[in-house]
Amino acid sequence: LTQAGEEVLARTREILAHIRGAEEAIAGLESGERGLLSVGAINAGDYFFPWLVAGFRDSHPGLRARLTIGNREELLARLTAHEVDLAVMSQPPTDPAFVAAPFAPHPHVIVAAPGHPLASKRAVSLERIAAEPLITREAGSATRLAMEQAFSESGVLPRIEMEIASNETIKQAVAAGFGVGFLSAHAVQQELALGRLAVIAVKGFPVMRQWYVVHRRDRRLPPITDAFRGFVLREGARLIRRYEKGAP
Repeated sequence: LTQAGEEVLARTREILAHIRGAEEAIAGLESGERGLLSVGAINAGDYFFPWLVAGFRDSHPGLRARLTIGNREELLARLTAHEVDLAVMSQPPTDPAFVAAPFAPHPHVIVAAPGHPLASKRAVSLERIAAEPLITREAGSATRLAMEQAFSESGVLPRIEMEIASNETIKQAVAAGFGVGFLSAHAVQQELALGRLAVIAVKGFPVMRQWYVVHRRDRRLPPITDAFRGFVLREGARLIRRYEKGAP
């Protein structure tokens, strides 16, 4: 598209978003807070995200939800295009067009196959990890950004062997012995419990970030989405702990 065409497209999306928002607001007024919950989460969040929605549904029977999973850049693009109303991510945008509020800690770890020589070591240096082939997420993902920050802050250059846009495939590659992986601790709960992966005890780890709920500053949230945002800020950390413990 030309610059003029892109401007027209952006304005059209804004108009459609306002129309949809008005329709949802009217629906919310007519039915209490009912309506379509249009939210997104980064890939690492899709492990516990259903727990948040299920917990919210307990007090909102008849909830309809449209969930979008993607990496950080994809979700920010969807928020900008008004394709989702709210997103859960761990690296908040610096753009003032967005509002971000933290609700829970988000640890990141280095994992390996259980038989890896470093799996049984204590206080492994990041320099030692840098000598291992590293399997990591793609550029544009929050996990990749957290990894780059962790290595950069230590003045260490990682030996990236493979980039994969899937937490599940990274876990399989690590378990198969391709190398070590940098992942969200929430993404490896089941594999650790089953003994399929092991966390390497790296000095200064886990790398701690925060989970955030993010929305556009100029977007008035539909009643159901605003209620969900409040619920996540109040109950999100507790429900993530339940997920970590595997509670019913």
